[in-house]
Amino acid sequence: MSAPAPSPLAIVDAEPLPRQEEVLSETALAFLAELHRRFTPRRDELLARRAERRAEIARTSTLDFLPETAAIRADDSWKVAPAPPALEDRRVEITGPTDRKMTVNALNSGAKVWLADFEDASAPTWENVVTGQLNLIDAYTRGIDFTDERTGKTYALRPDEELATVVMRPRGWHLDERHLTDAGGTPVPGALVDFGLYFFHNAKRLLDLGKGPYFYLPKTESHLEARLWNDVFVFAQDYLGVPRGTVRATVLIETITAAYEMEEILYELRDHASGLNAGRWDYLFSIVKNFRDAGPGFVLPDRNAVTMTAPFMRAYTELLVRTCHRRGAHAIGGMAAFIPSRRDEEVNKVAFEKVKADKDREANDGFDGSWVAHPDLVPIAMESFDHVLGDRPNQKDRLREDVDVKAEDLIAVGSLDARPTYAGLVNAVQVGIRYIEAWLRGLGAVAIFNLMEDAATAEISRSQIWQWINAGVVLDNGERVTAELARKVAAEELADIRAEIGEEVFAAGNWQQAHDLLLKVALDEDYADFLTLPAYQQLKG
Repeated sequence: MSAPAPSPLAIVDAEPLPRQEEVLSETALAFLAELHRRFTPRRDELLARRAERRAEIARTSTLDFLPETAAIRADDSWKVAPAPPALEDRRVEITGPTDRKMTVNALNSGAKVWLADFEDASAPTWENVVTGQLNLIDAYTRGIDFTDERTGKTYALRPDEELATVVMRPRGWHLDERHLTDAGGTPVPGALVDFGLYFFHNAKRLLDLGKGPYFYLPKTESHLEARLWNDVFVFAQDYLGVPRGTVRATVLIETITAAYEMEEILYELRDHASGLNAGRWDYLFSIVKNFRDAGPGFVLPDRNAVTMTAPFMRAYTELLVRTCHRRGAHAIGGMAAFIPSRRDEEVNKVAFEKVKADKDREANDGFDGSWVAHPDLVPIAMESFDHVLGDRPNQKDRLREDVDVKAEDLIAVGSLDARPTYAGLVNAVQVGIRYIEAWLRGLGAVAIFNLMEDAATAEISRSQIWQWINAGVVLDNGERVTAELARKVAAEELADIRAEIGEEVFAAGNWQQAHDLLLKVALDEDYADFLTLPAYQQLKG
């Protein structure tokens, strides 16, 4: 007996957008409805499993490699599928949202890959969700250009062979798309909306261009979540009649639980896996979230004091490189988030030196590529990897058999010498308010103090405030972090912003709303799993 036809999806509470029918066609929505019917129940089960695992960590204050999957880790015979030609060389990847200007500039940037982001660098307004898809369709048909209204400058695509390869990042499993619901009023997961629309409209077109539908998978917490993605890929390829293995996925290892399941995640996706990525801010956020009640040994210092050279971060990145190369996958390094100043060359000089040192370290550690947030950083990162790789596309043959990471090494947070500071508290409040305000205006990637901030940096900021308050941390100036101190710092920051931008601009923004939301997620006794969940309820559009 054949399965019942899925209920049609409804577009709710959304103003019509120009050309939206090109994205939200009847056939595309039928595909989304089928994805939703087949996979949302399993998504829901896996979200419940996250809560169970978090409760277990609260009881034990530890994590370990899974005994039930030991045979997968011990089996040397399996490898992931060989990389397609378009993903063989990934030495520099640029990240950014899918607005029209960024689409053109990222494709033209000289980077090998563009992470086209519907996740942390994009606030999920309906306009961003739909027009982002349109911009990618237009890019593949070379129907995209952009004129800056302020400067009059026009941006157009370079020849195809000079363009970055797109690896698209959908939203994480936890976020729903409130504007698309089934007949019962249940929203479709944002991950399935973003993946489904992109795959449906572009899979065959990308194959004709000699590339394919490539994805970054965010916020993965277990190999069972990777298995769900693999089943989505198999179904989607069969549905459209494209060969299995056409999809390739790179998984962000940006949760502490996923760090203990790297091999299993690659194994579940082995026919579709392309690599793993080391994502710093979400990883730290995940440590705070999972070990938030595990005592002073898990209290992190100021976020900027936790560099990738910290012992527990080195354990994580070196294990990632070894795991990837053992299984024939790419290991992709972290973000260089610096945004060059157009006014202060000395600031640029110091920052560029730090970026170079960071990328040199990654290339020498065995990574096959790395991320940058701005086109000006592409040549710096490229030089670091060119120096190590030469004319080789990657260094997957460097197996890093010298690496031996124990379970306890990944959570040895107490090995850090740095301690929380008053300046760190102030910075967390500043970044939190300024980022959330922009996010509520529909901007997901925001330059703050010469750094490109996204939802991950807001998450670590509010999580550290929460952790420091609940752990009774005493700062370098002798003050104990309390809710009252956080409110005082937030009030001062709000006053400083008002003075900085002027009363009129302040009144036109979402500053008080951002201030209140930051304090809510930083001070509530019940820790919100994701800042973006309550923020999405306040996001207009």
